[in-house]
Amino acid sequence: MMQRQEKSVTAEAMVSRQAQEVQVAMLSAKRFPRDEYESYNRIMKSCERLSLAECAMYEYPKGGQKVTGPSIRLAEAIAQAWGNIDSGVVELEQRLGESTMMAYAWDLETNTRQAQIFTVKHSMKAKGAVKNLDDPRDIYELTANQGARRRRACILAVIPGDVVDAAVEKCKETIRKGQKEPLEDRIRKMLSIFHGEFQVSKDSVEKFIGCAAEAFSENDFIRLKSVYRSLRDNMAKREDFFEIQKPRSETDSPLNQEEGSDEADQG
Repeated sequence: MMQRQEKSVTAEAMVSRQAQEVQVAMLSAKRFPRDEYESYNRIMKSCERLSLAECAMYEYPKGGQKVTGPSIRLAEAIAQAWGNIDSGVVELEQRLGESTMMAYAWDLETNTRQAQIFTVKHSMKAKGAVKNLDDPRDIYELTANQGARRRRACILAVIPGDVVDAAVEKCKETIRKGQKEPLEDRIRKMLSIFHGEFQVSKDSVEKFIGCAAEAFSENDFIRLKSVYRSLRDNMAKREDFFEIQKPRSETDSPLNQEEGSDEADQG
């Protein structure tokens, strides 16, 4: 009983402190409003960095289609340059093997706020089995990963859509202009990476894009880089994007077939 009271007092103190910080931030935002022209130019300048442009988009399969959009990294960069934006992910409660989380984004100047409350179970699938998590670090990484996606959605909801669209196009332009190697060489290396790291053949990649590798465009290369990041970060499986040909079993090999026919002839 005493422990519950201590937690309650601590929670109330934290809420009170956060409320005071928000009030101060809102007063500051009213006193120093953003210059939208300068903010827009800062966003465009940020999107000229190749390191940001290369991780500006995500892609993952859903319902037989591919979903793409601005990544959390781009959303964070836009929010920082736009100014007077408060965003984050907080754990509201943790009990019975799950955490109740809240992701939010708040435009302190216009008092526009977006929030998402969601539940994260302390478990994950590994090799076809569900593994319950009890390590605090594993739980933190799981909730932070789930929270980042919601935080991205909240940030993009309080930023004008045309500003976000302009940032995305600027990042694509930066990638096209910032490459030192010819497109053909980069595509050749990408095909080699897919084959070496994920055992995805050139034919499978060509079927995914819809044309021969020799006809891949800069936008196709950007798509492949987005897919590569999704596979590398374990956000998706190769089968979600590519048609993977199953290797023939030993009984289907030509050698075994010849041996079988020889045995039949001898019999």
